[in-house]
Amino acid sequence: MLILLPPSEGKTRPESGPPLDLAALDFPELTATRELLLRTLLRVSSGSPRRAAEVLGLGPTQASALAVNAALVDEPTARADRVFTGVLFEAADLTTLDPAARARADASVAIASGLFGLVRPGDLIPAYRLAGNVTLPRLGTVASRWKPTVPKAIERAADGGLVIDLRSGTYAAFGAGPADRTASIRVLQERDGRRSVVSHFNKATKGRIVRALLSSDLVPTGVGDLADALTTLGWTVERDGSRLDVVVAEV
Repeated sequence: MLILLPPSEGKTRPESGPPLDLAALDFPELTATRELLLRTLLRVSSGSPRRAAEVLGLGPTQASALAVNAALVDEPTARADRVFTGVLFEAADLTTLDPAARARADASVAIASGLFGLVRPGDLIPAYRLAGNVTLPRLGTVASRWKPTVPKAIERAADGGLVIDLRSGTYAAFGAGPADRTASIRVLQERDGRRSVVSHFNKATKGRIVRALLSSDLVPTGVGDLADALTTLGWTVERDGSRLDVVVAEV
């Protein structure tokens, strides 16, 4: 089983830790693209602040991110599951899992990243700003740089097992896992008999699902197995092909 998570745009900047070592990250097949994107990000972030903010989609209150980006090779690193923040990661709360569940997370979770493609929860990374929908000078879109390599990395990491793809559309554009072994999840809020997709419910529920799966001894091997597992864990689930709709009233 491989669980694919989106990153968070907000990140906690490590106060201490070793500098970034690309060669030490998992998914070594992504190293060459990581090096290329890192060089480009350093160059962009070290140039005109106005132009860099425009390229990276940063607002006036995010100017400090440029200085951090420009010094990424010297920035301290920490585990990715401590650097990424936001609703999904707060709900999953991977850092407080018991030792066995955290070991399962390190082995079966991969987090999408504009800069790194995919990282494991235990990979040491700095805080950075490079969204997956950015278009970089001379390189084109970040997604186009990852499409040739990320699908192969997903397939290798899944090792014949089920891929549970919880990435947002921006990061799903990096490339998908094997079509016959990939499940997606959509979270619907039901209120007064009407259903809708609500961002907060979607992210928080996905985080809770990840935590529950990792904390259990359930290892679904197909979409049907995943639907059964989520039902066992207490969710209302409806299947539509390879997509599961999880219906919630509240988080």
